[in-house]
Amino acid sequence: MSPRNTFRLIVRFGIILLVLILIGVLVARTPRASRAVGQPTTPYPILFVTQLPIAGDFTTIGSTFGNHKATMQSVGRGGDLWIRYPDGTLKNLTEAAGYGVTGFQDDNAIAVRDPSVHWDGNKAIFSMVIGAPEIQYQWETYYWQLYEITELGLNETPVITKVPNQPENFNNISPIYGTDDRIIFTSDRPRNGQMHLYPQLDEYESAPTNTGLWSLNPATGDLRLLNHAPSGDFSPTIDSHGRVLFTQWDHLQQDQQADADRYDPTNPPYGSFNYSDESANATILNSRAEVFPEPREAVPGTNIVGHTINHFFPWTINQDGTDGEILLHLGRHELHDYIPNAINDDPNVVEYYGQYPRTNPNEILNMFQIKEDVLNPGTFWGVDAPEFYTHAAGNIIRLATAGLNADQVVVEYATDVDHGDGRYREPLPLSDGALLAIHTDDSGDETGSGVNSSYEFRLKLLTPTLAAPTGGGQWTASTPLTNGISKEISFWDPDNMVTFNGVLWELNPVEVRPRPRPTPPTFTLPAPEQQMFDQAGVSLAELQAFMEARDLALVVSRDVTTRDDLDRQQPFNLRVPGGVQTIGASGQIYDVSYLQFFQGLQIRGYTWGGSTPRDGRRLLAQPGGSGYNPPSTGPTGSVTLGADGSMAAFVPAGRALTWQLTDPDGEGVVRERYWLTFAPGEVRVCTSCHGLSDLDQAGHTAPTNPPQALLDLLEWWQTMQSLMPQAYLPAVMR
Repeated sequence: MSPRNTFRLIVRFGIILLVLILIGVLVARTPRASRAVGQPTTPYPILFVTQLPIAGDFTTIGSTFGNHKATMQSVGRGGDLWIRYPDGTLKNLTEAAGYGVTGFQDDNAIAVRDPSVHWDGNKAIFSMVIGAPEIQYQWETYYWQLYEITELGLNETPVITKVPNQPENFNNISPIYGTDDRIIFTSDRPRNGQMHLYPQLDEYESAPTNTGLWSLNPATGDLRLLNHAPSGDFSPTIDSHGRVLFTQWDHLQQDQQADADRYDPTNPPYGSFNYSDESANATILNSRAEVFPEPREAVPGTNIVGHTINHFFPWTINQDGTDGEILLHLGRHELHDYIPNAINDDPNVVEYYGQYPRTNPNEILNMFQIKEDVLNPGTFWGVDAPEFYTHAAGNIIRLATAGLNADQVVVEYATDVDHGDGRYREPLPLSDGALLAIHTDDSGDETGSGVNSSYEFRLKLLTPTLAAPTGGGQWTASTPLTNGISKEISFWDPDNMVTFNGVLWELNPVEVRPRPRPTPPTFTLPAPEQQMFDQAGVSLAELQAFMEARDLALVVSRDVTTRDDLDRQQPFNLRVPGGVQTIGASGQIYDVSYLQFFQGLQIRGYTWGGSTPRDGRRLLAQPGGSGYNPPSTGPTGSVTLGADGSMAAFVPAGRALTWQLTDPDGEGVVRERYWLTFAPGEVRVCTSCHGLSDLDQAGHTAPTNPPQALLDLLEWWQTMQSLMPQAYLPAVMR
């Protein structure tokens, strides 16, 4: 062979060798799926996230509330979005798409949460925060934002894109796809977008919270607030009826920080005060007065016992923001084991401690991370967990509601209520009847610190130990679905260097499968109310257009003197003077003449012991309804009740509201215990004040009277249109 040919062969061999080396490098750098040996199969892939353990359980990633923050202390960095295929093969999706880093967490660092799969099963939406301090003491502000991922197949390269037109510089989390492909999520964006109200502070610790449920059309940027939650909404999903199912933090009570300041007025630890209004230039008042609800503790010289409320209950709302209420109208009287009496001078008004019968024998305090059973529509799984110390992990519970009213629902304890086999969170019923959950063997409170948690959250199958899966038996954690995912991580927090080398938490599982889109509920005006519209000659569509143009809703009750038969903790012998009455027991009768509305206004501020107001404001209930209602001789924000016990009122939409029945002198008799939000143009019809699960206090079913107050309001509306047409033009034409 000639030297020239030999040289050519050497060159060719060198080129081939170089190509093979380059291919090897690329293969080595390309994230590969790995199969966990000996793992069980699942009917479909499972999306989940890994998360750096955070032992602190106050407003951190695993907390029951305030878990929306993206600070280094709240969430750390280094987690990823993963998929587990049916045979146990694992794939790091964010790494495969070019996101995230191992080792030192720099400007490309990520944390991931809350994946949710599209109806067709081919893509998912999730929240991700990007970035970490690259040097010590580098304080930056980071936000959770919404991202969409496609190409989820085993041999596909995933593609991640940021959702367009979402609120920037706010924390947007827990996204789901609506049946119309709008995106429904929670966010800490202020209700009206005004930054001087940021962040909204909760009603408990006055800590930052999300502001409620939002709906976004990514193509157009149309953004709507569905539910304004003074203390926050959590973990939305769409149920088989096409409603948004979520957990709401119900904490409508007076401010405990202000109470602490009242105990030490010369040196108030929180420096609580009221602003004159919600505006940016509002005056700081020398007052921390509150007018609703009643004080948290007994008031000497009065019959007030003191009112506190603090629980996380399952709520539903339509995807357009209408008809928000607790799931199936379940409430404290069906789920709690103790409810205090509101007043102490009426033997009919008593505390509840189980002394009179109800169907449900199993009390719960909270219901987190709710999912509907795939095979049993109307059956809902969730977790009853304490507020602190367990990262929202506790006992798995189940509610079967199909075909039942609230009085008939029974809470089933699905796992050991004493936590003998550890604690659970995020139950996930699968399409084959199996049950997954996040589990830790630790049955006590969190005892770790920093990133060294005593909890090791792992994704596990649960094994039925009695009559499961469809019966009421116990379940227990069995096989982990991974061998544990470890990672070496370090980052500035930003003051200190944090290091971690170990097994990450596994959270937020969801089944990757196609699902039929449920049909959302449609509204039909009930016959008694339609009769009043017909009698007044008013078109429902015309009235709704009027309300939508002014951000108003219409609320109607047929007879507010009727109350659910289990509710004996507030006065229930109610009478409209000269009109209807509903008597549930012999004894004192209470006259009620008005229903007074309260708006949730962000007017409570704090200095926290300093001299300068801190960022953010808490909501306080302030009297005020709508200026479009007929004049009332009752208290501010009130409407007059009809002689038949009916009530009708225009109310502000898109803002948290509550109310109370008052006597002829304007003093509260029966108080609402929840915040509710109404949608622009909504007509909400309730039969009673505390709506009936089955029977009222006198043993009657729900009232069916055509509400006289509605007729009066409609006729007033028509009169005002004719007398002051300019005030009733659509807002865009004024």
